[in-house]
Amino acid sequence: MSEDVVIRVEKLGKKYVIGHESERERYVALRDVLTRTARRFARSAMDIARGKPIVQGDTTEEFWALKDVSFEVKRGEVVGIIGRNGAGKSTLLKILSRITEPSEGRVCINGRVASLLEVGTGFHPELTGRENIYLNGAILGMTRAEIKRKFNEIVTFADIENFLDTPVKRYSSGMYVRLAFAVASHLEPEILVVDEVLAVGDAEFQKKCLGKMSEVARGGRTVLFVSHNMGSIASLCESSILLQKGRITATGVPDRVISSYLSLTPYSTRAEFAPRSDKPSITSVSLDKAALERGDFSASIRFVSPFPLRPPIGGFVVLGPTGIPIWGTNAKFHNSNGSISSAMEGTLVCRASSIPLASSTYTLSAFLGDWHQHFDEKINALSFDFKPDANVTLRPPLGAIGFLDWPAWWNFDVPNEEDGGGAVSGCPTMAVD
Repeated sequence: MSEDVVIRVEKLGKKYVIGHESERERYVALRDVLTRTARRFARSAMDIARGKPIVQGDTTEEFWALKDVSFEVKRGEVVGIIGRNGAGKSTLLKILSRITEPSEGRVCINGRVASLLEVGTGFHPELTGRENIYLNGAILGMTRAEIKRKFNEIVTFADIENFLDTPVKRYSSGMYVRLAFAVASHLEPEILVVDEVLAVGDAEFQKKCLGKMSEVARGGRTVLFVSHNMGSIASLCESSILLQKGRITATGVPDRVISSYLSLTPYSTRAEFAPRSDKPSITSVSLDKAALERGDFSASIRFVSPFPLRPPIGGFVVLGPTGIPIWGTNAKFHNSNGSISSAMEGTLVCRASSIPLASSTYTLSAFLGDWHQHFDEKINALSFDFKPDANVTLRPPLGAIGFLDWPAWWNFDVPNEEDGGGAVSGCPTMAVD
């Protein structure tokens, strides 16, 4: 393997054997339970004798989480890995982190890998934050002297000074991920592998994490970054990999790969989500298709909450084809006609006339909170094609004019020789609306 290549993946595949229960009878007698248990026990015994994996269920099926995956990553590259849920992203990172073994193919890694795949991975819940820094650092292969040298920087970055000697079982998920990322990024691994866990942190911490990953890359180290935030992928990564059903379907510069990814999302005007019982949550996001055809924007958020929101505040962000946010709104900084002061459920509606978007494909993210804090978000909840009926066809291509289509008017002024080439009196040089 070349010295510049730190990760080489060749024909990688990961297979799982999953079991399926037969259709259950409405009423099950005791003899049926005993018969089924004996049959499964006999089958498991035969599987052990044959060296086959033990799988619960009446029937089995092979599922390839990854299949025929090949790519190379050079030293100092920041590579974004994107794809829909279930595409195989996390499985790939677990193989690269040596957490699980591949079923076929091989992986060659030249350097020490630090991984942040799940909140609290490598932490002992009964130990304090201080003790877990040393424990997690040792798991990553660091010496006690290395950890001690970086200790203060880790604590400051994680912003847990007041809870350093508190058992981490009492930490929130955000505190968990702050400490885990701080340890993984400050102990100088040659390769840093980060999954979507950064979404647990707040906006300020996510910004710190992205800055730290950029700093790691500038130091000549390599970053593999999985995220559903296309804006972060586009701004941070030099190249991207798109996974679809366990296979690589696109590689290259982020803009092109992100466009391929967004094209996989079927256009829809409504998305449903399961409510949560522990915090306020978005249960649906919908778009008014007729309004889009008129060139207007009309969208709604349905929500439920275990306690009153005072008042409930929704937000929308429209993202361009490359995943970059290009327009956003919420009732804090845009006028609200609603007089509701508190509610535990309801629908929040946003309308905007004559939105200045060029004809293209966009995605919509939705947010829910109250006047003081943020509770829920649905990133890339919907994908829609904006082509209003009144669209003017004689325009430059989208790459030339950008994503916003602000109306503008121009005047041409004839120079006045008497005033040395100035504008004609009473005629402005340019008028823009």
